Amino acid sequence: MVDLKVLNAVLEQLEQERGVPKEKMLEAIGMSLATAYKKEYGKRGQIIRAKFDINSGKTEFEQVKVVVEKDKVIMREEGEVVENKKGPFGHKMANATKASDVEETEGELVYFNPEHHIFLEDAKKIKKGINTGDEMIFPLETKEDFSRIAAQTAKQVIIQKLREAEKVSVLGEYGKKEGTIVTGTVQRMERGNIFIDMGRATAILPYEEQIPGEKYKQGERVRAYLYKVEETPKGIFLKLSRSHPKFLEELFKQEAPEVASGTVVMKAIAREAGSRSKVAVQSNDDHIDPVGSLVGQRGVRVATVMSELGGEKIDIIEWSGDQKRFIEDALSPAKIISIEIDEVNKKAVVEVSPDQQSLAIGKGGQNVRLAAKLTGWKIDIKSTIVPVTEEAPIIE
Repeated sequence: MVDLKVLNAVLEQLEQERGVPKEKMLEAIGMSLATAYKKEYGKRGQIIRAKFDINSGKTEFEQVKVVVEKDKVIMREEGEVVENKKGPFGHKMANATKASDVEETEGELVYFNPEHHIFLEDAKKIKKGINTGDEMIFPLETKEDFSRIAAQTAKQVIIQKLREAEKVSVLGEYGKKEGTIVTGTVQRMERGNIFIDMGRATAILPYEEQIPGEKYKQGERVRAYLYKVEETPKGIFLKLSRSHPKFLEELFKQEAPEVASGTVVMKAIAREAGSRSKVAVQSNDDHIDPVGSLVGQRGVRVATVMSELGGEKIDIIEWSGDQKRFIEDALSPAKIISIEIDEVNKKAVVEVSPDQQSLAIGKGGQNVRLAAKLTGWKIDIKSTIVPVTEEAPIIE
């Protein structure tokens, strides 16, 4: 038998904690009970409905029949199976074995099914004022051994609805957090991927989204950028990243109020996670220094971000609409002699002195590579040897 007190308590808890209306749960239980009843005791073509009373624990079953007119249906002999036939109006009814197999549309005929239909003249004998297309309800016998099936069905529906509600709730909660920084605990590590417990969902920090060189331990708390909320047959998966350029931006939003408010905008970010990044910023307020906002007093803001990123170096420059100036600043700390730009091919030839060439290129070409990524220009570095002229001796 169904324990009504337990069932009521579960339904009320689901409504309060998961936001699943009690009426919806009872409706779902009724539909499932009807399906179970039909499977156990029903006949082909029957429409069965169930009404579950949460107070008494009783379930009433009823059969529904649709009222039809004789001249609007096709009668067939008992056991007849329709195969590769067409209705009077040319609609195909191939392999139809019951009324629901044939699509019933206005102006077309369907095969009569006594378990599914009732003639209008017969329906009027039972209920006055009934019309074609209306439903007639007939009570069905309640089986004595159905309580076990009912209890099991109710349990399955509650579990299913709980999963659905949990899924919707998680989607709603983390869907709003997509594009922000979240915190979780390292659950396990598999093939380089880190699985993180977020409380109500499991997140994954793929190997390619990790900062090179970082090591993680089980139970360790991790902050990362939530870049995708994915719904799969196995549940909701949250995809995280610590190497994404947006992670850098979100960290600065937490440290610099000017960035969080939108007064200072990070126009471009070029990042090689764990090693070095370049950030171009612009201020929407002439009284606020965009670079200083990110650096902070005595460099405390940028130092905090660098610490979170494992000591990753961060170059902050001011964005400029003047491409020559923007490219020059992007190549800092190197000093530039001159820049020639080809706007058609978006190529820039930068001239530097011999002592600045290695600085402009950077270790392994990193500085010029990040500058090119930040500005969107292809950059060639050339050094110019400045000729040394001898001065005439001064004769006193």
